[in-house]
Amino acid sequence: MKILYVITCGDRGGSQVTLLDLVRNLPAGFEAVVASGQDGYLERGCKKTGIPFRRVTCLVREIHPLRDLVALFQLILLIGRERPDVVHAHTSKAGILARLAARIMRTPSVFTAHTWSFDADLPRLIRWLAVPLERFAAWVSGTIITVSDANTRKALRRAIAPRRQLVRIWVGIPDTNLFAQPGAHDPVTLVMVARFTEQKDHKLLLRALEKVDGNWILQLVGDGPLLEQVQTLTCEMKLEGKVQFLGERADVVDSLARADIFILASRWEGLPRVILEAMRAGLPVVATNVGGVGEMVDDGVTGFLTPPGDFVRLRDRIQTLIDSAPLRAALGASARRRFERDFRIETCVRKIVSVYRAAVADPKNDNALAGEECAG
Repeated sequence: MKILYVITCGDRGGSQVTLLDLVRNLPAGFEAVVASGQDGYLERGCKKTGIPFRRVTCLVREIHPLRDLVALFQLILLIGRERPDVVHAHTSKAGILARLAARIMRTPSVFTAHTWSFDADLPRLIRWLAVPLERFAAWVSGTIITVSDANTRKALRRAIAPRRQLVRIWVGIPDTNLFAQPGAHDPVTLVMVARFTEQKDHKLLLRALEKVDGNWILQLVGDGPLLEQVQTLTCEMKLEGKVQFLGERADVVDSLARADIFILASRWEGLPRVILEAMRAGLPVVATNVGGVGEMVDDGVTGFLTPPGDFVRLRDRIQTLIDSAPLRAALGASARRRFERDFRIETCVRKIVSVYRAAVADPKNDNALAGEECAG
């Protein structure tokens, strides 16, 4: 079975890494072709693995009616050349254009909603337009995979698609042999891996840490447009001796293995992959309870959940973990067990492959797996 994967951006990000993990772990008998509007990280990853990569030059993240129309025709031609059995689209812009192109070419399509476009940090007018566009794309397509129950509920509240068209499949990631020892370090190492954007709330984390006691350091991994603002705030709060800015790194697995506590402060999320990476390493997780985060972190069992914007609760949970090495070790071990049970790449791929087979068997989606929860 041949699958054409279409995604808007090719730079490194959660959706791109997840897509590479998927295509690299397809079972025998499946052939992957990846198409994107950008080269870069995704193209390099495909070439390294021997997966064909196709550049769709006019497929860009920004709304641009003329370029979007050209991108649609480019996708139609690409589907005609590749003749895939299924088109699997990722991210909002590619999701709309690729599903429409697949419908025109009478090819079954699947869409993964990592997050919804109406949740993004976009101008209000664009977010308002996103709802009817998502509804239209759902109408011309087959199964929609949501990465969390929270994303499913958002789709239903906005009437994006009927329940029978939606299937939740949690993201899975490959395992590693690098594990943390969260009860063994002095100073206690806190780490947050996230781009410096409006979605991630680094400023909230700094406010929380301002009055946290004990011997600790915070490592911030990532880059982004708000980096300088966060660096300036760190100096203003006199935390520069406690906070390290490590930049964008390729060795995140190593950084997690050397840490004691993983933190993710966010304003909104889908199912953040980096939390899975922290759980895989055996780290306790402290995270704001947004999107699908509560489906990953069992409060008080594998880490702690805090309300978005609540720096006092965030501070208290971090302090609790800094003060107790045995608690860090126990929660980290529970996080590792939860990863092994629910978030391995093999589990995710098996469920997605079942969606492909259902789409080919019934392109109209009448007997697809949609409406079920593909958990466990």
